[in-house]
Amino acid sequence: MTTAHRSRTGGTLTARSFLKPHQVARAVFHPAWIPPALDPSVEQLKRIRVIAGAVAALGVYTYVEGGFAFEEILDNAATASAVLFFLTPLTIGVMLYVWRRGGTVRQLKVPLFNSLKLLLFFIGSVFTTVMLFRLGDAFGFVAKLLLTLAGFWMALFVMAGAIRLTGNFFGTAAVHRSLPPLLATVTAWLMAVPDLVTGELHGLSLTMGVLFILGAPVTVTAIAFLETRRLKQRYGIRLTAHPATLPPLPTPMPPTAPPHIPRQGHPHGHPYAPGAGQPYPQGNPYPAGGGNPYGPTPPYHPPYHPPRRHPYGG
Repeated sequence: MTTAHRSRTGGTLTARSFLKPHQVARAVFHPAWIPPALDPSVEQLKRIRVIAGAVAALGVYTYVEGGFAFEEILDNAATASAVLFFLTPLTIGVMLYVWRRGGTVRQLKVPLFNSLKLLLFFIGSVFTTVMLFRLGDAFGFVAKLLLTLAGFWMALFVMAGAIRLTGNFFGTAAVHRSLPPLLATVTAWLMAVPDLVTGELHGLSLTMGVLFILGAPVTVTAIAFLETRRLKQRYGIRLTAHPATLPPLPTPMPPTAPPHIPRQGHPHGHPYAPGAGQPYPQGNPYPAGGGNPYGPTPPYHPPYHPPRRHPYGG
């Protein structure tokens, strides 16, 4: 049980973490099996896409119309979750049909199943949050207070999780690196098209309504296009290619400290440099007037050897 828990969240959750919903959301909705970003520039584009996706999800026109209504946000979140429940599997199914010539679905079974679990868990969290606030009115003061506190914790948890999921889009980057920008684009346009078809501008003028309705999906599409293009040019990742046929990706190296380079030369300086650790002074080690315990050294005279004569004369 502990091993499975650590495999999903990377072992980052503790009992104290549940006091901070955003930490729980980061561990749950961005588990350890989601691959890290390949490039800092791609990660930067992904963050910009998250901001644009948040604009599309909340709707600027709602604020312009009269401010944010918390209950309306909950209803919109529930509606968006129901749409995602059908839209995400449908889009992935279309891509599996496109990839059918390059590989099989069996090769992608594990990441697809993990992404589906993440999607279902997020949708269940959204509907649980809505239910907690709806049930608060049906009980007494104490029960309502407890349910409201639990609902606010779940609301913070869901909002933090939505920010995480907008970046990795339910972990579909583990299936294909280009799936998250594709799904973000499809979702943004699906949220905008009904308002354009029905002409519902939410009380805004035609110009402002079209601007606020189309602003977010157009921005998300442009950023997603740059993201997929950069993945294709730098890493050879094509959206229409089966993941099994893609070239091997470089493994992102964790940041490490620079290697320690020792100081050149002797650690205590040159042992015989003038004035720095030289064992004897410059010049004669036994200067005149002292220093040599045995007095002045006498001159050297070789021993005398007389010449040798022949033993029989001559």
